[in-house]
Amino acid sequence: MPEIICVANQKGGVGKTTTAVNLSASLAAAKKRCLLVDCDPQGNATTGLGFDREGLRRGVYDLLLAGVPLTDVVRPTALAGLDLLGATTELVGAEVELASLDRREYRLRRGLKGLDDRYDYVFIDCPPSLGYLTVNALTAAHAVMVPLQCEYYALEGLSHLIRTIKAVKRSLNPGLRLARIVLTMYDSRNNLSRQVAEEVRNHFREGVFDTVIPRNVRLSEAPSHGKPALLYDLRSTGAQSYLALARELMERGGEKHGKEKSTR
Repeated sequence: MPEIICVANQKGGVGKTTTAVNLSASLAAAKKRCLLVDCDPQGNATTGLGFDREGLRRGVYDLLLAGVPLTDVVRPTALAGLDLLGATTELVGAEVELASLDRREYRLRRGLKGLDDRYDYVFIDCPPSLGYLTVNALTAAHAVMVPLQCEYYALEGLSHLIRTIKAVKRSLNPGLRLARIVLTMYDSRNNLSRQVAEEVRNHFREGVFDTVIPRNVRLSEAPSHGKPALLYDLRSTGAQSYLALARELMERGGEKHGKEKSTR
C-alpha cells in the first residue's frame, strides 16, 4: 500500500503545487513509483507536467463524479516512474456537484482503493481552500504535508489548517496525521524569513523538515516549460533542494503509517 500524502494549505501562493510536482518528480528520479493527483481546479500540477488540460480526456473529475476506474484516468508523464491523475476543465464544477451527493467526503478515498502496490507514494495537490475537494483529499490521505511560506501571514493560516486537520481526523479519517511542514520561499538574506523559520521550528520541533526550499528563479520558470525543475535545470538550487527533500522523506520512511506528529 502506498503512502498517500496530501499537500495542503488554504493560503494560496505558498508553494503547494511546486512542492507536489517537484517532490514527486524527485522521488521518481530516486526509483520510487509515484502518482500525483491534481485536485486543484486551476490544474497547475497538470500543466506543470506538460499536459494540455483542454486535451486531457479524463481526470480527477471522472474518478470522483462519474465512477471511472483509476486505471482509465491515470496517465504516464515524461519522467519514468511518475504518473499523473490530472485536472480537466470539468473539475471547476466539482465543488457544486459534490455538495448534493451522499458520502461526498469519501469519493476520492473510494476511487484510490485500487492502488494496491502499484506506487510507493501518492501525492494529492489541493486547492487553496477548505472545500469538498480538500476534504476529500484529507479523508483519502495518511498524512498532510504543509508547505509554509516564510512570511508572517503564513503562520496565521497554518493555525486554521491545523484545526481543519483535527476536525477531519475526529469525524472522517482517524488515522490522518501531520507528516511535516516544509518551509518554502526561504530567503536567508531576509530577517523575516529567518524569524518565521525559527518560530515554526521552535513550535513544531521535529514536525518540520530539515530541508528548506529557497526562492529560486528556475523553480518559477520550470512550469511554463511543462517540466519539473530537475528536468528543466538539474543543477539549479531549487531542483537540488527538492532532491534533498525527497532524500529526507525516504530516510524518514519509518514514519509511514506511523506515529502522529504534534499538531498542538
